[in-house]
Amino acid sequence: MKNTMNGADAMVRSLEAHGVTHIFGLCGDTTLPFYDAMNRLEHGITHVLTRDERSAAYMADGFSRVTGRVGVCEGPSGGGATYILPGLIEANESSYAVLAITTDISVGSYGKYPLTEVNQEVLMGPLTKFNTVIKRADHIPRMVRQAFRAMTTGRSGSAHLGLPYDIQYDDVPADDIWGDPKHQSYPAYRAAPEPGAAEAAVEAILTAKSPLIVCGGGVVISGAMEELGRLASRLDIAVGSSISGKGSLADTHPQSLGVVGSNGGTDETWEMMEGADLVVFMGCRAGSTTTSRWEAPKPGQRIVHFDNDPMTIGANYPTEVGVVADLKLSLQAVNAYLDSREGELPSFVGAAKIADIKQRKFAKFEELAHSKTDQVLPEQIIHALNQNLPEDAIVVSDPGTSCPYYNAYSKQKHPGRQYITNRAHGALGYSLSASLGAWFGRPGAKVVGMMGDGSFNFTCGELETVVRCNAPITYVVFSNSNFGWIKASQRDDCGKRYYNVDFNRTNHAAVAEAFGVKTWRVERPEDLDKAIKEAFAHDGPTLIDVVCQALEESAAPVRRWMG
Repeated sequence: MKNTMNGADAMVRSLEAHGVTHIFGLCGDTTLPFYDAMNRLEHGITHVLTRDERSAAYMADGFSRVTGRVGVCEGPSGGGATYILPGLIEANESSYAVLAITTDISVGSYGKYPLTEVNQEVLMGPLTKFNTVIKRADHIPRMVRQAFRAMTTGRSGSAHLGLPYDIQYDDVPADDIWGDPKHQSYPAYRAAPEPGAAEAAVEAILTAKSPLIVCGGGVVISGAMEELGRLASRLDIAVGSSISGKGSLADTHPQSLGVVGSNGGTDETWEMMEGADLVVFMGCRAGSTTTSRWEAPKPGQRIVHFDNDPMTIGANYPTEVGVVADLKLSLQAVNAYLDSREGELPSFVGAAKIADIKQRKFAKFEELAHSKTDQVLPEQIIHALNQNLPEDAIVVSDPGTSCPYYNAYSKQKHPGRQYITNRAHGALGYSLSASLGAWFGRPGAKVVGMMGDGSFNFTCGELETVVRCNAPITYVVFSNSNFGWIKASQRDDCGKRYYNVDFNRTNHAAVAEAFGVKTWRVERPEDLDKAIKEAFAHDGPTLIDVVCQALEESAAPVRRWMG
């Protein structure tokens, strides 16, 4: 007698074989067999019912970023597949491993105009690292293995599996259910640099007078923070970062310059970007935001580039030395070479330069943070958070008002992924959902989700999910009654000709309270600290609605509004 199970059971067992502990998703008619399998089988996977497929993908994204494991989301056919796609695009472009499983109409009904028919393979293909609609049940285990292999190796990214309704009932051999343990986390099967590449990069750096390292998200994804810290300290070399690279070093590290570029970079940090005679991009694509639309490095500045994706090397700048490999292995090779190198190593006096830059940058910030004002300033919100955040807190920001302020002025005391924002495509509505995914991934840490009021209205229905899960997340809404980033752009680029960027003020505290969230509404600076302390102390979901200065009126740390 053959030992078989049906396709839905095989999908659950295949996910279990790859160490999946959480699935975020939303039910639909094509999902009935899969949900029945989740219900019947003993598997140890927690399924979190969401209120929107896009939110499910963002939850999986947040989970993946803080755990280094694959985040899994699911949704039904038709609209479910189209709704889940934005989260897959973000994860793929940001190099985080997220798997979406969308159930589909039956293979037997293809081309017969059934309800919710959409070509999922064509829809998902250009925007994921791996994508297939499974046509036969006995292919399920193999396709799951292929998806996990693709997501976790090389440059990590997202994957999509379509699971048609009828094959969920067909037989699958039970002995084909297995997974490679290496693919449960990422990076898996790390690639070392080619012989001589790391050494050539070191020699180039040592010939510079004022080098600057600029880290992207790759350093944290690779877990190379300790190796980077050793390199920075021994050469006293300045280390800046992109927004995604925040956490490569602690903000408080002597060699940590902070975020550079157009969003969260300041004139002070930009001095080092312009003044460097050699820039070392490390796990960073040197894209428009980090370089302020390629304003710097300028022609003539030397470039060394470390990345595990060869497509980034030389994409924007002529590169003197390119090192294509996993960042952790690359930096281990760099440090090993420095260990073996004879002669005294130079000091680039990075810490002293950075201390001066930070003193000037934070003097401006502190002046505004401590100023006596009738309205709340964004600087005052960030200052209050800096004073009250636990050292292990995870902060999640939408790409609007809160993003540049936290990028510029936060004081993260430890390296690692403690700050999350969706910088690849910048869709509003990310942080509310990603915060919940981050909390499931790291439930012992305090999670704080920040957003503008434009973002809040994209996704506030997900507060029901947060309350149902009783997740002790604190949300901070920067309420300024407009789409601030665009209004500030219209101020600078359109001569203050404002058009269709303002909306009515909403009492977000009252909305959240209706979902069961404990809330505060803050309209005066002197009430901020008390509200944050009380919210952090509460054992359950909380939201602070802060009526604050509009972004187009503020001294935002934004060098260039248009990305």
